[in-house]
Amino acid sequence: MKPKPLKVSIAPSTTISVRFDALPYFYKELHFHPEIEIVLVHKGTGTQFVGNTLKRFKDGDLTLLGSNVPHLWKCDDAYFKQSKKLKAEATVIHFLPETFGNQFWSLPENEKIKQLFEHAQHGINIIKQTKVEVAALMQQMLQASATERLILLHQLLHIISISKHRKLISSKSIAVANTKENNRFNNVLQYLTNHYTEPIDLATIAKVAHLTPPAFCRYFKKRTKQSFSTFLKLLRMQHACKLLAETDMPVGTIVYESGYNNVSNFNKHFKEVIQQTPLTYRKQFN
Repeated sequence: MKPKPLKVSIAPSTTISVRFDALPYFYKELHFHPEIEIVLVHKGTGTQFVGNTLKRFKDGDLTLLGSNVPHLWKCDDAYFKQSKKLKAEATVIHFLPETFGNQFWSLPENEKIKQLFEHAQHGINIIKQTKVEVAALMQQMLQASATERLILLHQLLHIISISKHRKLISSKSIAVANTKENNRFNNVLQYLTNHYTEPIDLATIAKVAHLTPPAFCRYFKKRTKQSFSTFLKLLRMQHACKLLAETDMPVGTIVYESGYNNVSNFNKHFKEVIQQTPLTYRKQFN
């Protein structure tokens, strides 16, 4: 997967793009763009990658991303099988940081919003009551005139900026600066998300990155702030959790479907990451 500097389409008559997407699946390549992005997922589940952090996304997730932050919403495999029952739906807002003019954000009244833009370089999950309020404003923006959208956007950003109901996604502020370096990491991420249910040894993944195994270990830890083995374990545990919650598949089968060939090793890793046994985790969904 090559790094994609994505061109966001914004009509000449406006400075803000607001749209409702209804698709078979979300844009599946890691990409970045200078526009700040706000995404409300109405329907869809899968793997989200923001900055240096991998996590699951689901219906109702609301995310704010800063300028040029690499990101990816990859829907689960079932969405790519042309199932008419599955749709990916989201409301998406794009706007450039200078939409209101750089001096506007420097006004003392906008200090908290200016700080919000800085925090958005980590990616932000918006939760609880703030999510409800922001989602309602996003719905209004879909129907609003160009001038009304400017007013609603400022109101929306103000609500997020003063709220405690938000969480940083990535531990590290990451914006694209080196295309060659992002090429390398994107190739690694693509390989892992396509093959994590299969055996992956260090020599194989190092070859994908065109590095020796020791150099790859150093590179991966510097890029993600965690070891390759830990990252792969988290990816597999996310998949196992999905199967436990959404299917009646026996745990013994899930072990192998998640890339493990040893039940005791799977149970050990599951308890280490999820802090529960697989059976205890499944009971919450029965």
